[in-house]
Amino acid sequence: MANHKSSEKRAKQEKTRRMANKVKTARARTTVKSLREAVAKGDASTAKTLLVKAQSLLAKLAKSPAMKKQTASRKTSRLTKLVAGLK
Repeated sequence: MANHKSSEKRAKQEKTRRMANKVKTARARTTVKSLREAVAKGDASTAKTLLVKAQSLLAKLAKSPAMKKQTASRKTSRLTKLVAGLK
């Protein structure tokens, strides 16, 4: 437990940031899951729309400490490849 005023503040900030990262990550995961479901059904128009949204969310995650840039790039690449295979 925090013993100093500065460490109490730091703990509070970490909690806030952790929750923000968790929300962003969960939103991206949900979008990716929906995208994969659309691809499985063969729904190209929905998949393309969700791909744009997923790419945006992953790029935003890569800017923050919530996800590494390489991880976001890899996921984006694989999703793009998946949607391109629908045609």
